[in-house]
Amino acid sequence: MAASGLIGGMRETVSRARGILHGGTSLLALLLCASCGSLQSNAGRSAERKPQANDSVTGTGQLAASALRSTALAGVRQPFTTLRTGLAMLWHRPREIVAGNLPVELVPETQSAEVPGTPEFEALLDRKGIPKGMPGSVQWLVDGKSFFPELDRQLAKSKQSVDLQFFIYDNDQIAVHYADVLKQKAEQVPVRVLFDDLGSTTAQNAAPDTPGPRGFTPPADIASYLRDGSRVRVRRTLNPWLICDHTKLLVFDRNSAIMGGMNMGQEYYSEWHDLMAKVEGPVVASLSKQFNRAWRKAGFLGDFALIGKPGWRKGPETVPNAFPLRVMRTDAARGQTQIMDATLLAIRAARKRIWIENPYFAHDETATALAAAARRGVDVRVILPARGDSTIMDTGNLATARDLIQAGAKVYRYPRMTHMKVMICDGWAQFGSANLDVLSMRINRELNLAMNDPAALRALEQKVFQPDFRASRQLRQSETDSAVAPLAEAVADQL
Repeated sequence: MAASGLIGGMRETVSRARGILHGGTSLLALLLCASCGSLQSNAGRSAERKPQANDSVTGTGQLAASALRSTALAGVRQPFTTLRTGLAMLWHRPREIVAGNLPVELVPETQSAEVPGTPEFEALLDRKGIPKGMPGSVQWLVDGKSFFPELDRQLAKSKQSVDLQFFIYDNDQIAVHYADVLKQKAEQVPVRVLFDDLGSTTAQNAAPDTPGPRGFTPPADIASYLRDGSRVRVRRTLNPWLICDHTKLLVFDRNSAIMGGMNMGQEYYSEWHDLMAKVEGPVVASLSKQFNRAWRKAGFLGDFALIGKPGWRKGPETVPNAFPLRVMRTDAARGQTQIMDATLLAIRAARKRIWIENPYFAHDETATALAAAARRGVDVRVILPARGDSTIMDTGNLATARDLIQAGAKVYRYPRMTHMKVMICDGWAQFGSANLDVLSMRINRELNLAMNDPAALRALEQKVFQPDFRASRQLRQSETDSAVAPLAEAVADQL
């Protein structure tokens, strides 16, 4: 889908956009919109009725500046990332078009003997190059009502450092409130805030459904607001080829962390259904390393800052009831597809159940593997939003749902926007920032954690899947009939 000029009103849309005229100063187009984004209609109504967004003139100027940083600045600071990411796109996008339209799989499925959740399956992941697990624990934080109070507690007790990375740091009342909190905290301890440039800039042009307080005026640029009169250090991750860093990772004193699918803004505070987890134990050292690498790369030296190794820091002590947690990434610039590789291995090895909740399902390999699992008798259940924030992705979801239902899977519609990215396969689970689409599986920077601890999985069932199955309505195959669904699914394949 091509559109000249700027397509407004996309909140996480920019991670699914393509087509800036590389090396130019103007936007030729934002070609492919959806996957993590709001509808264009959001911008229209927000400009008229909602005070929590930039006006059209300010927003257009901010997007133009962001586009310039994504082209000229990224090319200078991150030449290796720009080259490798471009080559990855040239390979993965045509590949998805071919894979999604062949009558057979490019790589025929072979079911492994290793069952997800067993030591044998963990050994299989090791052999396939998935990073080994490190000891840690997780506490599930469902929705903003759990995440934001925990964020408050972690900020209050931090004594050494606060490192926050979001895909979107918005400019609505919730984002501004926490910006003020961070400014105060920076008077006591070092505070670093890292967010995706295009993701955040685009989000600030569309308001949430919740009206802002009377008299509230959003700052035009949240980075400037965070820096103004404070000691907060702020950096933006750049976006060569409009590829984004979709990571959500918060690290406190390099001793505890929160990660998952939630950004900083009103939607995540009170409107959307989403999941984060508090992580403790030695695995936090690896998460802190992930943040530091992204922080250095986002600085003045860009790719060149990664040549030297950072100083060694002692990791956190072990915690009671710790279990192995695998830190998995997608990163086209580094050739990493660990999340996709582990996902497909688990689905193809599952014997009893595969439960998934995800807002955007447009990855053909995953859909094909799920359909095959359903046909061999696995309890395949997928929860999608009844009405998401992207019309194209909603319609594309219907096409995927149709094929899954035909294979014997159960597809559910959650009554509001669910933004969770979580999966259980037998006795193994993963969650994090990655959607079930081509960008998250192959191109964007994503961060997931995987585990096989029985207690953690039971808690995940009790806090997420069981309540959400009860709250959702099972989709009938007749409801997936749509004349435009095949076309939407083909477009969604590229998002």
